[in-house]
Amino acid sequence: MTSFVDRVVLHVAAGDGGHGCSSVRREKFKPLGGPDGADGGNGGDVVLVVHHNTTTLLDYHYHPHQKAGSGKFGMGDMRSGATGATLELPVPNGTVVYDEQGNQLADLVGEGTRYVVAQGGRGGLGNASLANSKRKAPGFALLGEPGDKKDVVLELKSVADAALVGFPSAGKSSLIAAVSAARPKIADYPFTTLVPNLGVVEAGGTTFTVADVPGLIPGASQGKGLGLEFLRHVERCSVLVHVIDCATEEPGRDPLTDLDVIEAELEQYKTSLSDRPRLVVLNKVDVPAARELADLVRPDLEERGLRVFTISAATREGLRELSFALAETVAAHRAAQPIEEATRIVLRPTAVDDLGFTVTKQGDGFLVRGSKPERWVVQTDFSNDEAVGYLADRLARLGVEKALAAAGATPGSEVTIGDVSFDWEPTEMEEFASGMRGQDARFENDDRVGAAERRLQKDLRRAERMGLDKDELLAKLDDQ
Repeated sequence: MTSFVDRVVLHVAAGDGGHGCSSVRREKFKPLGGPDGADGGNGGDVVLVVHHNTTTLLDYHYHPHQKAGSGKFGMGDMRSGATGATLELPVPNGTVVYDEQGNQLADLVGEGTRYVVAQGGRGGLGNASLANSKRKAPGFALLGEPGDKKDVVLELKSVADAALVGFPSAGKSSLIAAVSAARPKIADYPFTTLVPNLGVVEAGGTTFTVADVPGLIPGASQGKGLGLEFLRHVERCSVLVHVIDCATEEPGRDPLTDLDVIEAELEQYKTSLSDRPRLVVLNKVDVPAARELADLVRPDLEERGLRVFTISAATREGLRELSFALAETVAAHRAAQPIEEATRIVLRPTAVDDLGFTVTKQGDGFLVRGSKPERWVVQTDFSNDEAVGYLADRLARLGVEKALAAAGATPGSEVTIGDVSFDWEPTEMEEFASGMRGQDARFENDDRVGAAERRLQKDLRRAERMGLDKDELLAKLDDQ
């Protein structure tokens, strides 16, 4: 049973943001000392990181569910919640990330390359952060946002310079073992190679990698055999090497037919490989009959414009010439690649007429879509009237109520924002500007009450110095 896995479905969940705290500071002679509720911590991200020690996606085959840490709740006395732990998932070099619809999200090539596959939710603001000159001590806080939850597909495409393709038992594994330090399984039965093998070769001052994939057979494009399942591992290669078995005794098999069959299967693959240079290797010429056949078909192959090499992986005949030809082809391909420019950041400012949301009629109601309104709804504690009033103020300032009126909404119309539906109760613009909705009534006269308390404490201290009875003084003050 193989331990190689090159395609998995990963269920990732970023951490949720912690809720903000609603708290009021208590001090002697100042029972309502002001808000001191702190913010909740942000949720942790789920990040894919290319690591050289990771060569397979096997871990995620057995553990497909991965979740980052959530942020902690904010607390009183301005104690902010801790940030959730970021979850870093090591992946092999050459991992490609797709969404559920098959759209490519990232192509991870290069040690240390990172991709945030799921973003953690933002922590909710505490009432200390929500306080302002009009709302001096909010009696509510914002809830933390939930983190991203999604399913992604990870596919491994080996980063190889040369790819060996051919029928099963053509000698591909023997060839890669002869030219590199790779030690794949070698046996005399078809489909010995069940997983791609990578080897490193150095020739002519050039170091390059060679990939050996499971053999192709006729009908592979319709799902027969194993090879087509692993052809993604040759998509990045610089050169394709056809390894042809000249010693086979199977009926209907000969080097020219084998080459045509493999080319037809490659043509059926979803990603075209027709632009890659080809080399043809006539293998097993240590067998006399195979050498005669190789000499016979070589002129026909060269007429097609192909470079042909006669080798024996068993006796190592012709391997030096083949290695130098591969190094030359790989070096030419690398030299032809465009020089990478510095990363360019494209700024696309928001259009002046973009409101950031849309209002559409949906049956008898109206649907509001937009990142801000939907995020604000998620952050709102609907069991707190003050928090609901704060949400109404934010929506009004954004222009949602004006847009609803323009779309034909009337009082009592059903409005849906995100997962929340409610009956619309429009308010005049003058009331929006007052900023009084959601304000804590205990603090409407905070300044006047505070001044009266300070005068009372001063009168009590003066009465004590003069030896007057405090109860009598308080009675006189009540009469006034």
